[in-house]
Amino acid sequence: MNPQARFCEVVVIGGGPAGLLAAGRAAALGAQVLLLEKMEKPARKLRITGKGRANVTNMKALEAHLQEIHPEPRFLRQAFQAFFNQDIIALLEAQGVHTKVERGDRVFPVSNQAWDVADALVAWAQAQGVEILHRARVDELLLEDGILAGLVYTHTPSGTKHRIAARCAVLATGGQSYPGTGSTGDGFRFAEATGHRITALRPSLVRLETRPTFEGAVGLTLKNVQLTLWLDGRKQGREFGEAEFTAKGLGGAAVLRLSRAIVEAKAAGRKVELSLDLKPALDPAKLEARLLRDLEAHGAEPCRNLLRLLLPAPLVPVFCANLGLDPAAPATQLKGPKRKALLGLLKELRVEVTGHGGWEEAIVTAGGIALKDIDPRTLASRKVAGLYFAGELLDLDANTGGYNLQIAFSTGWLAGEAAAGKAIQDRGEKEN
Repeated sequence: MNPQARFCEVVVIGGGPAGLLAAGRAAALGAQVLLLEKMEKPARKLRITGKGRANVTNMKALEAHLQEIHPEPRFLRQAFQAFFNQDIIALLEAQGVHTKVERGDRVFPVSNQAWDVADALVAWAQAQGVEILHRARVDELLLEDGILAGLVYTHTPSGTKHRIAARCAVLATGGQSYPGTGSTGDGFRFAEATGHRITALRPSLVRLETRPTFEGAVGLTLKNVQLTLWLDGRKQGREFGEAEFTAKGLGGAAVLRLSRAIVEAKAAGRKVELSLDLKPALDPAKLEARLLRDLEAHGAEPCRNLLRLLLPAPLVPVFCANLGLDPAAPATQLKGPKRKALLGLLKELRVEVTGHGGWEEAIVTAGGIALKDIDPRTLASRKVAGLYFAGELLDLDANTGGYNLQIAFSTGWLAGEAAAGKAIQDRGEKEN
């Protein structure tokens, strides 16, 4: 380790969206800022988010935004008031990244390239005066009498350890999802080692494993379906939107939105089922009337032809097998009980959820640093003076739609602002 410790007013640990906003805001306010990123490039996870398009934020109003966040959305009021959706759009526009609003009020870069967003945030932070060190893995935080004194990091290519003395540090290392991008839970270990409580960590916004699976329909995406969540046989939730059939079960936006509750329920040992309403626009009576019309017009044709009027082609063999229908036999076989069974499947195709994807594919981390250990007005630790938290480390997560990135941007901005204020105040007191 270098015997001479370097001094820095504000050190930001982690170069994701929260860390970049924290560092840039602190530097813009006049603090000396160093950002430590353990990967070879900042914002690795951001570069692949939104299937490589980066759903930057959502244009819904603040109250609607809060409704998409768990478990304590009120904690974010001050952060959202300090920096919200219009602010990140304006920041990106000033950096030359133009945005557009798509279905569901989701905001994307016009280029559809997440790299443009990541590069713009890095350039913005550097323009504010932030120094960025790459391949700098933080090993421990240093405390003196409950006050942050600095940290130790390793320059990974050389293995050389360095000590930094600091007035303030912002911990923004991300959660545990997509560990290949650098989000390996480091921040939770640092927080726990300095006396902070960590709530149970679970993957969220993740695909589900089901029984049965639908092998012939793998890759099929249904755009407008109604999904109902059943826990121990009781209806517990509902989502409308996109569902995708995968090799192991189900994915898609509507499934992801239900996955948080499902992961918790599976961890608690509860029986979890999902039912898909493939015809949500038609109530049972209207759907039956339509089926009777189709039977009258196409009853002499093969059963698969009639089912094709009601279903995407990959689901036709699935329904035939489920109902015991001969696909080549005339559709007139759909009488009495079989017709009722078909109507039932169209309105409630039920599967049991047997598992879910892991950290390597979860979009976000549910759980994190207990919010009671953090001051929502500044995101300062209530345990360690001079330490601040931002981003996915917090026990906060949200649905798909740009909400999780907005949490990162807003908490990063507020934490950076507060850290700079303390560092500059300390500087003034020391000079006097």
